[in-house]
Amino acid sequence: MDHVGVVVEDLEAATAFFLELGLELEGEAAVEGSWVDCVVGLDDVRVDIAMMRTPDSHGRLELTKFHTPPASTAEPNAPANTLGLRSLMFAVDDVDDAVARLRGHGAELVGGVAQYEDSYRLCYVRGPQGILVALAEQLS
Repeated sequence: MDHVGVVVEDLEAATAFFLELGLELEGEAAVEGSWVDCVVGLDDVRVDIAMMRTPDSHGRLELTKFHTPPASTAEPNAPANTLGLRSLMFAVDDVDDAVARLRGHGAELVGGVAQYEDSYRLCYVRGPQGILVALAEQLS
């Protein structure tokens, strides 16, 4: 897989959120033209993107802000059992620390922090534009 794309309304806030989570900004660009219209199947596309990568460089996340045509809205706070792409999971060293830092960027804990056997501490937080972000702290 090359990357996962997420459409956001506030690119700056979303970028700051994922930087706080430990991703690195790989680059930013304004994108428009007939080639992108063709790829996404829309007319007169004009977007700004921020390409983020995980610290191990094994994963990338493309954050996209549509200027034209305007982004359509889905239910921003859809529950975890809604059909479709629902969450992005990230490995963290300390779930509690990650949640505390992300709260400074508007994140809200969805349920609680739970422990799965002796292996993981896990939780969901709701990030920018309702993005569901799962955090996993490996214990053993």
